[in-house]
Amino acid sequence: MPGLLRGIARTAVISGTATAVSNRVSRRQQGRWAAQAAQQSYEQPPQYREPAYQAPPAAETTTSTPDEMTAKIEQLKQLGELKAQGVLTDAEFQEQKRRLLA
Repeated sequence: MPGLLRGIARTAVISGTATAVSNRVSRRQQGRWAAQAAQQSYEQPPQYREPAYQAPPAAETTTSTPDEMTAKIEQLKQLGELKAQGVLTDAEFQEQKRRLLA
């Protein structure tokens, strides 16, 4: 029986020592990694840059010829007739008018 207790005690001491050493190594490695990460974060340029200001695009001015204006007026008349007949709803009429005049 004393031999058995001695073996168990030796195993307990060895495992306790191994655990203590393992924990110390883990803490040391974690400290090194944290120091490396901190140094790298100081060395790296910032991830976000303020975008450079860009002037808004110039508004397009469309100069319509008389033929184009006449065609647009005819299309508007046709849209008005379709709306009067009930084929187009008010929302559809407004959308088509917006597209036509854009």
